[in-house]
Amino acid sequence: MPRILVIGAGGQIGSELTYKLRELYGADNVIASDIGYHNTYIVNSGLFEIVDAQDYDTIKNCVEKHNIDTIYLLAAMLSATGEKYPMKAWDLNMNSLFHVLNLAKDGFIKHIFWPSSIAVFGPTTPVINTPQHTVTEPSTVYGITKQVGERWCEYYHKKYGVDVRSLRYPGIISWKTMPGGGTTDYAVEIYHKAILDKTYESFLSENTELPMMFMDDAIDATIKIMEAPNEAIKIRSSYNVAAISFTPKDISEAIQKHIPDFKITYKPDFKQDIANSWPKSIDDSSARTDWDWSHNYSLDKMTEEMITKLSEKYKDSMNI
Repeated sequence: MPRILVIGAGGQIGSELTYKLRELYGADNVIASDIGYHNTYIVNSGLFEIVDAQDYDTIKNCVEKHNIDTIYLLAAMLSATGEKYPMKAWDLNMNSLFHVLNLAKDGFIKHIFWPSSIAVFGPTTPVINTPQHTVTEPSTVYGITKQVGERWCEYYHKKYGVDVRSLRYPGIISWKTMPGGGTTDYAVEIYHKAILDKTYESFLSENTELPMMFMDDAIDATIKIMEAPNEAIKIRSSYNVAAISFTPKDISEAIQKHIPDFKITYKPDFKQDIANSWPKSIDDSSARTDWDWSHNYSLDKMTEEMITKLSEKYKDSMNI
């Protein structure tokens, strides 16, 4: 069994990934960590440590204490928040990656998962079926940190033999956790508002098409790439992964199949410019060929599950 440390386990992806890893490998083999105790489920469902992703010694001490061989580094400042605090985003996103890469280079750990993002692409990138290898000229601080991070991951693999694996996540949608300051957050918020208020004001325009993925697919992709044999991983910067692409108008129409009187309005803000610089769809044939990636959720299937699960969650609030 691997001995796993999840850094940033209290976040949107980290919390659900930690749950799945504990299910697969046992709670005692998966140590969750974050800078605080805000996610009580993660804190109480297994081993938990306070770890500051920007503090090398704190990470190293946790690795040695728990005999860790694999780190999933999920701590990051996302796109919209990063534009408000650019230097904080740079420091967090880059320092944390260097700490983990150096731990692997020096032999303290063996395996790393680090997420990249479609934010590495920019306005000069082909927007339809964006290739695995293409122009990456990001226009956000978050995207810059991911682009640079990809280059460092590949460098550490080639120079030092570090087993680091990465996915370029699209927008991630989940009913279990709220998003954390990303440009694709509307695709989560809209379901909550549809159930509670039957109305939503989108911060992106109605025809803004972006690549998205249901959380279950994102978790499956993450675990699948980490479980793949070493020789199957041919890209050490980051793999494109894709599932579905849609617009705010598309998702509102999918919701209206379940909630006919749901209404959506549009008031684009600064996140619109970020979204305009990103692809509309992604070519992930390399991931599908190299390690047999495939997605399971369509827009309609995802919407049905989101509506069902959130309706149960908000049952008391809705007085049902």
